[in-house]
Amino acid sequence: MAPRYFALGDSMSIDDYAGGPGLGAASLLADDLGIELMLLARDGATSDDVLRRQLGQVSGRPALITLTMGGNDLLTAIVESPDKAPAAIESVATNYEATLATLSATGARIVVSTVYDPTDGTGDMSWAGLPDVEGGLALLESLNATIREAAARHRAAVADLHAAFLGHGAQAGDITTADPHPANRELWLCGHIEPNAWGAEAIRDTWRAALRSS
Repeated sequence: MAPRYFALGDSMSIDDYAGGPGLGAASLLADDLGIELMLLARDGATSDDVLRRQLGQVSGRPALITLTMGGNDLLTAIVESPDKAPAAIESVATNYEATLATLSATGARIVVSTVYDPTDGTGDMSWAGLPDVEGGLALLESLNATIREAAARHRAAVADLHAAFLGHGAQAGDITTADPHPANRELWLCGHIEPNAWGAEAIRDTWRAALRSS
């Protein structure tokens, strides 16, 4: 049986916003590595979705697993009420622990991903029609610290998408566009928060760098 790569998580991993089948980050990585892709990630997935719906579909002894989750948990909490954000981060921490405990038992190489900041460090959420959130950037950093800590406990590699994407969001151009291939290749987002084709390539590259350094 050919080695398998399972991609779990949310829209950071999928093809939909990058221009179609084969163009998302997980698809690009699988193609580069010559490995069979099992794409379990889904648009809008939260860490609960990964734990309860995607994790049980991982089978056998996969060679590689990538994980992108947590961003939708934080965003949903902010939309409902910023006061819920700390509890959402705690829930992500719990779900990461349970998810990585199961995945690490497979013996696969695992890459987890920090969550990028579409505001490019400004904290200005008006581009998405969201209210100002006091301490919003600190909440994102807390979420990413949670991800890094979980990765360290389970010896997973960390792909720092937060660092990679700085300067390629709202400061680079119009992230509300739906164009997956904007002429400005420094703009890596579309539909407010989704990775376009250039963003998908950047995620693929950051995953590969994490694998090389682990």
